[in-house]
Amino acid sequence: MKKTKYTFSRTPVEVPSVETKHRRIKTAIPAHGTESILLELEKYESRSMQGQLPIVWDRAEDFNVFDKSGNKWIDFTSTIFVSNVGHANPRVLDAIRATLDKPLLHCYAYTHELRLEYLRELIGFTNGQFEKAFLLSAGTEATEAGMKLARMYGQKKCKRRPGVICIEGNWHGRTMGAQLMSSNSVQKEWIGYYDPNIYHIPFPYPWSLNTRSSADFLQAGIDRLVSGGLDLKKDVCAFMLETFQGWGAVFYPQDFVQAIEQICRRNDILLVFDEMQAGFARTGKRFGYEHYQVSPDLICCGKGMGSGVPLSCVMGSAEIMDLPDVGSMSSTHSANPLVCSAGLATLKEIEERGLVKEANRKGNLLHEKLTHIKDKFPGHISYVSGKGLVAALLFCDSQSGKPDSILPSMLSERCMQKGLLVVHTGRESIKIAPPLTIPDEALLEGLSIMDEALSEIVD
Repeated sequence: MKKTKYTFSRTPVEVPSVETKHRRIKTAIPAHGTESILLELEKYESRSMQGQLPIVWDRAEDFNVFDKSGNKWIDFTSTIFVSNVGHANPRVLDAIRATLDKPLLHCYAYTHELRLEYLRELIGFTNGQFEKAFLLSAGTEATEAGMKLARMYGQKKCKRRPGVICIEGNWHGRTMGAQLMSSNSVQKEWIGYYDPNIYHIPFPYPWSLNTRSSADFLQAGIDRLVSGGLDLKKDVCAFMLETFQGWGAVFYPQDFVQAIEQICRRNDILLVFDEMQAGFARTGKRFGYEHYQVSPDLICCGKGMGSGVPLSCVMGSAEIMDLPDVGSMSSTHSANPLVCSAGLATLKEIEERGLVKEANRKGNLLHEKLTHIKDKFPGHISYVSGKGLVAALLFCDSQSGKPDSILPSMLSERCMQKGLLVVHTGRESIKIAPPLTIPDEALLEGLSIMDEALSEIVD
């Protein structure tokens, strides 16, 4: 029987030594002592935190990750799209140290000058698209706040119902509202009910469209909702879109999103983007929604905006952002001096190092090489997806052509043994998202490792 689940081994395996400019493997992998640390951790921590590649990180710098045993990996994960400007970015560290030395770590909603400076720069970074922001700590908080603002807007417009239309397969976080907007029914069983005012329409995967246009595909999804009694103008206050399908870095066809925008404008519906993985230069644009040439009303951001500190936000027009009354939408750690200093330093790094253009340029290099790998293994790789410095390989069974989740797990582990870390999704995909600061030669070296590792597994 074919395996349906893959578990990473914690037992040290003797692997060939590696010593290059950008990586080093000098011990068995995982390194001796890793298993005992993981076992001890399991005594005290929820098992929901388990399942990642068995490495005990000791430090990370720029595009490299190190363990205590002296091993050094090229990082293609950015700790899940967080380290856009590089791990432990010197400017970010200096800004945090200055805040620590002041000292001023926390002041709740009381004002500090860094808050003004950061918010002014953050709004400026949107090139006039948005007027105000609300800072939070986690991405799921931001998507929840986005839903709240959208529904408050619906109330202001006297909508009959606070409907939100979401996309199947999109992921918006782990808190209640965020999971209700996500479409994974198993992961939201704990809630005990489904919000009757949250709706889902299918994602326009290339293999789902077949010969249909994306506009026709969208209309079929909308027609299904309307036939069930939904009135777009009266019952819907927002569309919530993850900028790309997270598990596989699959972007929508541009005209699909533009058609959604037209529906929004005709029916006084807000267009909201969840930009957690897509924002802050990751896709070769300042924000991922720019690839669709639309103008969203709200965007929810996080991950790369803080370079490792807990920082997220919602941005929109003053009309929408000022809907909550004074004190009615706040967060304990929102806009504290530490996160504002890190966020400000991150923006300066993106701007002064030209990381938007660099992500676009390096992205072209990345996708060219990934396409070459796909062409080399046509029986095992069905799609290359993504834009800029986020990409994914989608794997299929060489016999049936069906999605294969085992091969990408095996490949993740083999890459780890060779000095490369990739994003293990647990699905039929591997995601690639190195820090935007990675040099070309390190990017190409990492891709050659993937090629080599895949050849060893399937040949």
